[in-house]
Amino acid sequence: MVKLINVAFLLALFVSTARAQTIFDVAKDGAKANGPDINPALTSTWKKACASPSPSKVLIPKGTFSLSPVTLEGPCKAAIEVQVQGTLKAQSGVGKTTEDGGWVTFQHIEGFTLSGGGIFDGQGGSSWGSCGNDYCKQLPIVARTLASVALPSPRLLTAKTTDGIHIGRSSGIEITDSKIGTGDDCISIGGGSQNISITKVACGPGHGISVGSTAMPVAPHLTCISRTLTLVNVSNPIIIDQAYCPHDDYNAKLSSKLKISNLSFKNIRGTSATPVAVKLACSSGVPCEGVELAIIDLKYIGKEGPITSECINVKPMMTGVQGALACGGTTGAAPARKA
Repeated sequence: MVKLINVAFLLALFVSTARAQTIFDVAKDGAKANGPDINPALTSTWKKACASPSPSKVLIPKGTFSLSPVTLEGPCKAAIEVQVQGTLKAQSGVGKTTEDGGWVTFQHIEGFTLSGGGIFDGQGGSSWGSCGNDYCKQLPIVARTLASVALPSPRLLTAKTTDGIHIGRSSGIEITDSKIGTGDDCISIGGGSQNISITKVACGPGHGISVGSTAMPVAPHLTCISRTLTLVNVSNPIIIDQAYCPHDDYNAKLSSKLKISNLSFKNIRGTSATPVAVKLACSSGVPCEGVELAIIDLKYIGKEGPITSECINVKPMMTGVQGALACGGTTGAAPARKA
């Protein structure tokens, strides 16, 4: 059975070791493995930890715990960590969410860390099964976080037709030491996001790291992808696509009104599964500006011809880019690409 999303976290502490944490165990508030819903116990434990004047930890021990939709809210008096060692199992079925459409929601928290070695089991099979091949109007978001969040060491994340990690309207996010496998974007960065750090992340299968929004800008300053990226047999390794349309109602006469500027792709090496390894297809209405390609070394491993690149409505700055990837100066309208 397909699960909406599974998330496993290795033990990693992103809190100061100079001050000891006070541990609040949900088991002491009545949570039992393979027992009834632990929502009341978790809520009670969270309130105690959040009220602690010193750094605290909410511990969910090993075992499988049933959990109905819950919102764990701040502000808290000090840094707080939630360490999931066991499995949190959602109640199956569409519609069982918090008010904001989530299953487990963390909000209004400064200095928050999620860690542990456990699993968030969203029971997605029952949800997706009711949708058929169509887009569902409402599916629960397994873990929703807002503002100042660190996700240390999410070690395994698998799902079909979902994003692994989606970030929106958030700042100060760290995702590190992670392996993500999913049916859509491994990491997607949506509108209102800034100061996002993604390091030591292995993606596959999945659609890589996607940055974009249909409304709010992602960041008011330069976005850099990445410090060092190693690609192995990746389709569309570097792509800007402002004609992207996942539905059948795409109108080629309408160009995107969102301007892309000050974007750098740096230190990207590896192999491409598609002959077009670099595609920069910008809007005809608001062409891209300030796009940089630096130290790009990609090899095409297929048999459809030599490796190539395309640039549409953009004149990128090039440094250390092999000739075939330096954009041959193609211009004009970009064809729509579907998911």
